[in-house]
Amino acid sequence: MPGLLHQKCKGPCQGLQSKEDYAQMIEQVRKFLRGKTDELSKELKRQMADLAARMEFEEAALVRDRLKALEQYRNNQKIVQGDFKDRDVFAIALEDQDACTVVFKIREGKIIGKQHFYLKQVGWKNDAEVLEEFLNQYYFSNQDRPQEIFVQTALESAPALESWLTRESGRRVHVVTPQRGEKHKLVQMAVKNARFLLDELQLQKMKKEQTVHFTVLALHRDLNLPKPPLIIECFDISNIQGSDAVASMVCFENGKPKKSEYRRFKINTKQTPDDFAMMREVIGRRYRRLLDEKKRLPDLIVVDGGKGQLSSAVQVLKQLGLEDQPVIGLAKRLEEVFVPGEKESRILPEKSSGLRLLQQIRDEAHRFAVTFHRKRRSKRTLHSTLDDIPGVGPTRRQKLLRMFGSVKNVAAASKHELMSKAGLPEKVAEAVKEFFEKNPL
Repeated sequence: MPGLLHQKCKGPCQGLQSKEDYAQMIEQVRKFLRGKTDELSKELKRQMADLAARMEFEEAALVRDRLKALEQYRNNQKIVQGDFKDRDVFAIALEDQDACTVVFKIREGKIIGKQHFYLKQVGWKNDAEVLEEFLNQYYFSNQDRPQEIFVQTALESAPALESWLTRESGRRVHVVTPQRGEKHKLVQMAVKNARFLLDELQLQKMKKEQTVHFTVLALHRDLNLPKPPLIIECFDISNIQGSDAVASMVCFENGKPKKSEYRRFKINTKQTPDDFAMMREVIGRRYRRLLDEKKRLPDLIVVDGGKGQLSSAVQVLKQLGLEDQPVIGLAKRLEEVFVPGEKESRILPEKSSGLRLLQQIRDEAHRFAVTFHRKRRSKRTLHSTLDDIPGVGPTRRQKLLRMFGSVKNVAAASKHELMSKAGLPEKVAEAVKEFFEKNPL
């Protein structure tokens, strides 16, 4: 605001401006920077009136110009809270060891500024723990304390923080977690800002490292793998009571789907509900072929399921001479990770991007398997009895159903009717009659 912040120096160090006048000017600038524009406007009006009463019209005109500039600035600000309270709105986003905190400063109901802070090496703390530590540091070095502090998640230390801020600021300070309405929307806006800024930070980190996606590096660390799993293949079985059983395999390269490498499998050796046997079949078929074709093996194999599915995969891999092949099982119920040779499952940190990558791969394998299973089941359902008769293809089948209305009527029709109405050759008409004599409906 030029009229207030860019005043010409009156030379206080040369004795050309009184200490009182200089202190008043500095206090006005402080109020402006703290967003106390309503209070500042009232003060400028009083100052202008006092100067005019003392007939110091030139000085009064200068104050008038500052007041006009202030009012123009206030009119351009958007009101986000109708009660005009002073508030700070905090939100945090976490990803592995990094975090981003955003604060919206609301003064007299208007957002006067936004700040963000990147935090490193936050460990595996949750949102509330990191935010609690940040708030203590923030207000220890910041004397501008509002009436209310909005946070995205409830804090255990909220009562202690309120007590300390109330004592330090000399007025009651509340720490609030809005659950609905405009206040909740304001917090969610801050959350989105924090998430966006953290994603930008990690994108920059990834560009700097360039070769390996940060989610792959996180999975490498979380599972203690021998090398970053640049190529991951994941298997899923789909069947209903063993019917139309299929399996899918999806491939992710450097944290992204590589759909050209997706594979579907029709289960050949087992049609009863036995996911373990089905898993052994598809694992064997996939990696026997890769070995025969001398193609690269994946850096990590993921099977959808727990100990049983993992044991089935390990058994086949050993038979193929792949004892050192990294493989894990991912159970959906508790997102447990099973590792060969370990009795207990591992629970990866909830905020780990490595876990999120595993979930994404598992869900993609499941989607791909279910889509294939539905397609096969639908194709089988559409199969007609007429398709089993020699000489009756899709065109003749459609014509027979159109002319006779149903398979039952086709079976009841005479040889002459089949030839005259449906235009079947004599040999095909005889084949139809012979088929239904051997296979009555």
